[in-house]
Amino acid sequence: MRTVLSVSLPEKISSELEKYAKSTGRSKSDIVKESISLYLWESRLQKLQRRISQKAKQSGIISEEDVFRTIS
Repeated sequence: MRTVLSVSLPEKISSELEKYAKSTGRSKSDIVKESISLYLWESRLQKLQRRISQKAKQSGIISEEDVFRTIS
């Protein structure tokens, strides 16, 4: 199932998107879909990193050396 989303962009971003789409031969829709997908992935990664960081600190793992020592 697909959902249509209407987005209002500032003129500068719209112009940059148009130029980028033309220069890469891709559709604006494909670029926006990829951008949203990447944004959501990065958001999930950051959330996971915060959770792991808190648990690591509670376990005494603070530096990269602590990580390597723990997993070695």
